[in-house]
Amino acid sequence: MIKLIVTGACGRMGGTILRLAAADPSFVVTHVVEKATHPLSGTSIDAGGASLLPLEDSLGRVIGDCDVVIDFTDAEASLFNFQIACEAGRAMVIGTTGIPAASLAEMRAHAGARAVVSPNMSIGVNVLFTLAERAARALGKDYDTEIVEMHHRWKKDAPSGTALRLKEVIASASPGRNWVPVFGRSGMTGERKGDEIGILSLRGGDVVGEHTVFFAGTGERIEITHRAYSRENFAHGALTAAKWIVRQKSGIYDMADVLGLKGA
Repeated sequence: MIKLIVTGACGRMGGTILRLAAADPSFVVTHVVEKATHPLSGTSIDAGGASLLPLEDSLGRVIGDCDVVIDFTDAEASLFNFQIACEAGRAMVIGTTGIPAASLAEMRAHAGARAVVSPNMSIGVNVLFTLAERAARALGKDYDTEIVEMHHRWKKDAPSGTALRLKEVIASASPGRNWVPVFGRSGMTGERKGDEIGILSLRGGDVVGEHTVFFAGTGERIEITHRAYSRENFAHGALTAAKWIVRQKSGIYDMADVLGLKGA
């Protein structure tokens, strides 16, 4: 069995991962980690399967007792935990959103790193990335591109990491264009410029996650939408990535690698 540590274990994603991992015979959860300031710090929590595990406040103290770490925390904590995992020679799956580009570059430059890093672990969303790139490549500059995303009222970052990734894959389809991201519009903005990519963020209710890419041409419009109705989609993808990364050599991978979508 794969020995798993879950950080951010008391969060919405952490709890879902624990529940699904407990039901998967491929895994045994050895430790759960949460920040020391969490209200449950110093207690034990349900790790699934009617088992209780003490809530650790330091990944460094328990990192030796695992094969892989799944991390859904925040950008600063994920980078810190990543460094601990690398030094211990352990694999990692990071699903945290809002990680700055500089931190991602630091991760990629870390010698011996072995991790899957993705702003969205959903299998369906990663197929969406591939479809959006193919559509952008086929449609070209005659179609205007807009991205709309909606999430629950508690989400802290905007735009979502998934929306930013959609922007990246669409821009990569025409690398010679001078792409200009526009994050919402207000007032007398003038006519839309051909190389704009509009990105609009909506927040409200308990929406798990919704992303739509619009390709608007003359006389027709194509919309590609992914809607997540449960966090189990992301947890299932993270566990799939954990099973994959423990068999890989050093490197920083994403879900397209895990799912075999690159070059498809």
